[in-house]
Amino acid sequence: MTDFTSGFWGIFIAIVSIAGLLWLGYLVKSQSTMKLKKGEKADVTGHVWDGDLEEYSNPLPGWWVALFYGTIVFSFAYLVFYPGLVVVGNVWGWSQEGQHQAEVQKADTKYGEIFAKYKAMPVAQVAKDANARGLGQSLFNTYCIQCHGIDAQGAKGFPNLTDNDWLHGGTPEKIVETLNQGRHGQMPAFGAAFGEEKVKDVANYVLKLSGRPTNELRAARGEATFKQVCVACHQADGKGSQAIGAPNLTDNVWLYGASEATIIETITNGRDNVMPPWQAFLGDDKVHLLAAYVYGLSQNQAAAKQ
Repeated sequence: MTDFTSGFWGIFIAIVSIAGLLWLGYLVKSQSTMKLKKGEKADVTGHVWDGDLEEYSNPLPGWWVALFYGTIVFSFAYLVFYPGLVVVGNVWGWSQEGQHQAEVQKADTKYGEIFAKYKAMPVAQVAKDANARGLGQSLFNTYCIQCHGIDAQGAKGFPNLTDNDWLHGGTPEKIVETLNQGRHGQMPAFGAAFGEEKVKDVANYVLKLSGRPTNELRAARGEATFKQVCVACHQADGKGSQAIGAPNLTDNVWLYGASEATIIETITNGRDNVMPPWQAFLGDDKVHLLAAYVYGLSQNQAAAKQ
């Protein structure tokens, strides 16, 4: 079926395609019918290049004409056997979606038993299996590096998956939940409510919470505002809440950056970050493997610090 919203375009494309091939056939025919008799010389067409390079009206070589006709015949065959003429379908019933589904089914048949074996194992145990890690890494490289990077260390606005700082929790169950359901992190904008000066005060208090250099006078004023408004998500001690995905403000892990200007930007404009859900697309078995790979990344980092 055509992807166009109107059936007219499918018909239009079919007419243009067929008319174009017919015209090419006529053109080749018209340029290959002239033949020279034995001993007869070709006439000069009158086209001259560089002063003495003239064009003669010699007929096209037979092998060349055959190649032209061959390409035209191939084009017609292609339109018949493949969906070039979308309005009439094709002899083989081929479609991109059908081919994709066939390849997916073939892959499921080949790897289904392997995936099922690992699905029956706990995530933490799967993370220790070298073959499972290889499969999980392949999934990660296909679906996750666009945001989290090839090294899984993330980027501005995208979490580092190799450390032990988790917005929603880093247990196997929580990682599976994150992959299945996705996450939507939102911080409201306070610029209009606080005003420019109060935003700067709160930003300085946040800097103080993480042990960074700060304007003490502004931080003191910002503390009062923080404890009136920001504690609802970040808690009184500023350590946040994994239950709602509110980040810990007392460490040195920053999703968007730890400069005063960046914190002011965050408080003023808020943040809206989305990770899509993968369960419907990948299925339970692949999510299980992917969760094990991600869990293993953070465990390797933890082991390296010991």
